[in-house]
Amino acid sequence: MKTARQRFTFLPAVLLGTFVAFLVPWLWSRQNSLQLGDPALVTGWWLFAVMLFLGAFNARKKLSMLPLGNASTWLMIHVAAGLLTLALFWLHTGSLWPTGLYERVLAALFYTLGFSGIVGWIMQRVYPRQLSDTGVEVIYERIPSEIAELREKAEALVLNCTKETGSETLARHYLETLHWFFCKPRFFANHALSGGKKARAWYRQQCDAVRLYLNEAERSFLDRLTLLAERKAEVDFHFAAQTLMKRWLLLHVPLTAAVMLLVVWHIVLVHIYAL
Repeated sequence: MKTARQRFTFLPAVLLGTFVAFLVPWLWSRQNSLQLGDPALVTGWWLFAVMLFLGAFNARKKLSMLPLGNASTWLMIHVAAGLLTLALFWLHTGSLWPTGLYERVLAALFYTLGFSGIVGWIMQRVYPRQLSDTGVEVIYERIPSEIAELREKAEALVLNCTKETGSETLARHYLETLHWFFCKPRFFANHALSGGKKARAWYRQQCDAVRLYLNEAERSFLDRLTLLAERKAEVDFHFAAQTLMKRWLLLHVPLTAAVMLLVVWHIVLVHIYAL
């Protein structure tokens, strides 16, 4: 509650700061244009300054031990500054899609970077809450061993069922269907997009299909096998969500570096030809 209250307190200040950060270069560029100056220089340098500020968010994460403010507040400022760069980019170029090959390459990278930032923000807002709701805590590096352990338990359960009941019905059904499910993470896209609804419907359908052919003793083993399948689906969701959040940075950070390099080169070229 304290964190939510802090975010609510800082939100008006962040919105006001973002509005002022756009209003100042807009008025400055208009004044510069009336004086027959070059408003693109004003908006360009202002845009570059905001982009440098955005890079400070990554430095903030690496210096988490220092009292530099709450991480959620920094994320809010980072998102606001990211939207501000889009507005400043349009103010600087005067259009949504500039002319010239170099400018279009820069614009394409800039839009891709912005889109990746929006996707990352959505994932940071949605996935941690969904992961917490599963009630399961799984370290990403331990997911393969977790799945192997669940598979071993499932196979041991099926083997015990065969020994105690003398029936191979559940064992044959496991080998034909559920063994595939327990081998490795499954339904990656479905877990990433809808929280694994298709995965849960699939293993429940497989379990319900064989239940009619089992006696009372075998059904107790099937119920325990279903619980293992539910746990496996939760681990699969952790794998999908954590994989996307980790790989997103492998896209967003290099894109940031590429855009910054092109922007610096753009500044160099502008000032060379201005001489």
